[in-house]
Amino acid sequence: MNATVQKITLSSSRDIPFNKLVLSQANIRRVKAGLSIEDLAESIARRGLIQSLHVRPVLDDAGAETGMYEVPAGGRRFRALELLVQQKRLAKSAPVPCVVSDANGDVLIEEVSLAENIERAPLHPIDQYRAFRTLRDKGMTDDAIAAAFFVTPQVVKQRLRLVTVSPVLLDIYAEDGMTLEQLMAFSVSNDHARQEQVWQTVGKSWQSEPWQIRRMLTESTVQGTDRRARFVGAEAYEAADGVILRDLFNTDNGGWFQDVALLDRLAAEKLKVLAEEVAMEGWKWIEAGISLPYGVQDGLRKLAGVSAELSDDDDRRFRELTEEYDRIEAEYEGAEELPDAIDARLGEIEATLLSYANRPLIFDPADIATAGAFIYLNSDGQPVIERGFVRLEDEVSDETPADAAAEKAADRLDPDTQDENMPRAQPTSITVGGQPVSPAGDEEEDALKPIPERLLQELTAFRTVALRNALAENPQVAMTALLHQLVSLTFNLRHGGTALDVNVHKASFAAQSDDLKDSPSAVAITDRQARWADHIPADDDALWDWLTAQSEGTRFELLAHCVSFGVNALFEKVNPYGAGISAQGLRVRMAHADRLVQATDLDLVEAGWRPTVENYLGRVTKGHILEAVRKGAGDRASDLIAHLKKGDMAKEAERLLADSGWLPGPLRSAHLDADANPADAVAVTEEENDLPAFLGAPVRPPDPEECVSAEATQAAE
Repeated sequence: MNATVQKITLSSSRDIPFNKLVLSQANIRRVKAGLSIEDLAESIARRGLIQSLHVRPVLDDAGAETGMYEVPAGGRRFRALELLVQQKRLAKSAPVPCVVSDANGDVLIEEVSLAENIERAPLHPIDQYRAFRTLRDKGMTDDAIAAAFFVTPQVVKQRLRLVTVSPVLLDIYAEDGMTLEQLMAFSVSNDHARQEQVWQTVGKSWQSEPWQIRRMLTESTVQGTDRRARFVGAEAYEAADGVILRDLFNTDNGGWFQDVALLDRLAAEKLKVLAEEVAMEGWKWIEAGISLPYGVQDGLRKLAGVSAELSDDDDRRFRELTEEYDRIEAEYEGAEELPDAIDARLGEIEATLLSYANRPLIFDPADIATAGAFIYLNSDGQPVIERGFVRLEDEVSDETPADAAAEKAADRLDPDTQDENMPRAQPTSITVGGQPVSPAGDEEEDALKPIPERLLQELTAFRTVALRNALAENPQVAMTALLHQLVSLTFNLRHGGTALDVNVHKASFAAQSDDLKDSPSAVAITDRQARWADHIPADDDALWDWLTAQSEGTRFELLAHCVSFGVNALFEKVNPYGAGISAQGLRVRMAHADRLVQATDLDLVEAGWRPTVENYLGRVTKGHILEAVRKGAGDRASDLIAHLKKGDMAKEAERLLADSGWLPGPLRSAHLDADANPADAVAVTEEENDLPAFLGAPVRPPDPEECVSAEATQAAE
C-alpha cells in the first residue's frame, strides 16, 4: 500500500489593528543593517505594506489568548509602522496584514525569526539593472528612481550603464561565469563584438583582472590625461562629434577619447591657429608640434632677447607680493605643516611672481627677420612658445646691412609697403607636426608625407645618445683636440670664418622613438650643455682667455663634452651603388662604436633602455619575441606565452622582460654578449690596428647584411 502523504496546513492571515501588536523579544535581529527605518517608513507610505507581518497570539499565565499579538518576524516593518503612527501619518488602530501562527505550535518562535532573515535572497544586480531599465523606459528619470529606492543617482547610473555590455556577457555573469567587477569593466566600451572578443581572450586566462579588461578595450584610444586631449579639451572634441568613453565605476581621469584621428586633427588645427598668431610678430619660420624631437634646436643660434619692462603698477604689485611671501615664510618658519588657506595663498603668490619672471622677451626687428620660433605642448597640454632661434643658412652675412634686415622684417609685417616692381616678402613658413601648412587663405597642400621610421635606426639612435653621455662622463677617453675651435662651433659662437678647419660632425637622427628626448642620457646631455653655456663667454677673444685660465680638469671635461657630439653609432642601410655608406664603412663604424662602449663601460640597461611594445616587441616577429623572452626570462616563460597572439604576446613579453636586463642584438656589444662567437669577430685594417691599446680590443659588431635582412623581414610583415 502507498503511504498517505500528510498535507501541510498554512497559517491563516488576517488584519490586526496596529495597537494590538507588540515586538517580540524573540526577534533575532539586533544589529542595524540595510535600509534605515526612516527609509523603510517612506517606502511603506509610498507603496503600502508589501510583505505581511508574522505574528503569534500572546498567552497569559493560564495559557489563554490575551488579544495581543507579538511580532517575531517583521520587526523592521513593525518599527517603520510605529514611526508612521508617531508621525500621525498612520492611525493607531489601522489594520495591518498579518500571518498568524499557532502559539502552541512545535516550531520555536526564535526559529521563525531566524528563518525569515536568513532565507531571504538578495536581488541579483542583473535583475536590479533590468528593473531600473524598465522603470526608465516607462518614463521615470534617474533621479526619480534613486529617490524611490533610497539610493544615490550614481548607483542608478552605474546599474543602467550595464546596458552597454553585450547580452552574451550579461548571461555569463547571471550564471556566475564572471565577477561583477569584471562585468563593470566591460562598460567602458559600447562595442559588443569587441567585448565578446576580449572575454574570449581573458575568460580562461589568468590575465582577467578588471584593469586588464579595461586596458584591452581602450588600447586604441587616447587617455583624457594625454597632452593632446588636454590641449583640445573634451568640449571641443565632443562638439566635433568625437566620442569619449567613460567609466562610472572607477576614476577614469577624463575618460578615453575614442577617435584618435579626429583628436590629432583638432590638435593640429589649434596649433596652426596659434602658429599663425605668433607669425604675426614677423618671424621667418614657425615650427609647431605636439612635442619636438630631441636635438631639433641643436646647431641653432639663440637670440639674446631683453625682458619687457614692468609697468609701474606691475612693479608695485611685484614688490608687494614679494614682501607678503617673505612675511608669511617668516611667520610660519619651522612649522611642520602649513594651514590649507596659507598654503593656497603661497601657491597663488608663486604663480603670479613666476608670470612676472617669465614675461615675454623683446627682440630686435632685424633679428626677427632671420629667426623663428618653436611651439609645442607640455605634459599638461599647455602650449609652450620658444622664440628667437636662427638657422645657419639664415645668418646675416657681413655684406648684409643690419638696416636691410630690419626693413625686411617690417615688410613681412606690412607687405603693402613694398614697391610693386620688387619681389614681395615671403610669408612666414609654418610647419605643424613636421608638415608645412599653407598661410591663411591659401588652400594648397602639396607637402610630402613624413617618411616612416625604422626600428633599427631608432635603436641605434638610443645607443648613440647613451654613448655620447658615457663618453662625456669619461674625459680621459676623449682624444685631445683644439678646444677653442670646438667650443666655438658647439655653442654657435662663430658661424664661418676660421683659420683652422676642424669640426665635429654631429649626426642627425633620421629615425627616433618619441621618448628619446626624455631618456636619462638625453636629459643629462641637455643639462650639461646648459650648465656650460652659463659660464662660457660669447666673445671670441674673451673665450680664448677664459679657456687659458681654466684648470686642466675643467678643460678636459669641456673637451669631452664637445667631442661627445661627434659620436655616430647609427645603423644606415648599405647602398651597393656607391652613394651613402659602404658595407665596410658600416663595419668599421660599428667596430669603433663597440670599442668606445668597452672603454666607457657603457651599460645601456643602466642608461634607461627597456624593451616595450612600442620600441621593439610589437614591431618584430613572434619568433624574435619568444627568443627575447627565452634569453631574458627563461625557457619556461617563453613556453607560457607561445600560444598567444602576437599583440598579447608582445604585451606579456614586456612585463616579463621589464627587469631582466635583456638587450636586442643592435644594442649588445661583443665583449658583453655571452652568446658572442669569437670566430665572428670582424677583421680590421692596419690603420685601425694603429689605435691606442685601450681601443684595440676585438669586437663583434652587427653584420650590416643581417641588419638589412632583418629590416626586409620587418617590412614584409
